[in-house]
Amino acid sequence: MHHTTVLALVLGGAAILVSARPPHGIHAVAGSGTVKCPLVFDGRVKTATVLEDFDSYATSIFNPDYVRGKDKFSQIIKFPEAGSARFDTEAHKPFEVTISDNSIFQTQKGFRRAGLQFQGDTNSGSPGSSGIKTIHFSLKWDSQRALNLSHEYLNVWHEAGDYSSNQFNFETGAILGQSSLSRDTYKVLDRKNKQIWSTAIDKTAWQNFAITLNFDKNTLQVYYSKGDDPLKSVTSALSNDNSGGGQYQIGILKKPTGTSDVVNAGFQQKNLNEGLIYGSLFLEDSAAGCISL
Repeated sequence: MHHTTVLALVLGGAAILVSARPPHGIHAVAGSGTVKCPLVFDGRVKTATVLEDFDSYATSIFNPDYVRGKDKFSQIIKFPEAGSARFDTEAHKPFEVTISDNSIFQTQKGFRRAGLQFQGDTNSGSPGSSGIKTIHFSLKWDSQRALNLSHEYLNVWHEAGDYSSNQFNFETGAILGQSSLSRDTYKVLDRKNKQIWSTAIDKTAWQNFAITLNFDKNTLQVYYSKGDDPLKSVTSALSNDNSGGGQYQIGILKKPTGTSDVVNAGFQQKNLNEGLIYGSLFLEDSAAGCISL
């Protein structure tokens, strides 16, 4: 929530009260979290960033070409009034990834998809796919662009270099083929597509997540908190197949319903206008157990 400053302006001898709010997208109060480990990729968006900056390699911290349909990222990304997430400073602002009827990537007509990749996170030999790395991200629900939780959504994942599987999926909604899982949760699935942890969606507060991938020992560990609280471990370091290199994907991949060929066919609503708000996005080097909480 923004703090409002009341200014008294004297015009013609009369005092007029004026509410002065921070400019759109600028947040007066930063989160209290501190990044303690070396950053591999910093996905926190600077307050001075304009939407058109997402369309150029020279000005974007993300790949401006992937992953999107025919719309440019300046048409996809929004700057909501959402307050600061835990690891965002006064120099950062949240951003929202949205999907529409135009969110068809290449020939994947079953999906509605718009996602970000860190610049420098190449599909092979990426510094994000070796050693011990922790991806941090915070999420906030947008009631004006609410996700339809009768569908399955991938929001953050690490896709193997041959595109055949993901080392982990952070998802929400109804997971296809797993009807016993609650729709109204954020959940982490391992490489075998088994849920290893979940939490209820809070539709008012920031929710903070961190996932540590140990590429040397093939383990996966999840951390979580709400609001501005410090992260806490919610799983142990669980066995997981982290082989195969690849890239981190951040955004929205909405699967269709009513088909076994989810990539190419299935039901999607028309006049789609959905989004999810992100903050505190970065990948840190967790060598020797370093993790920002």
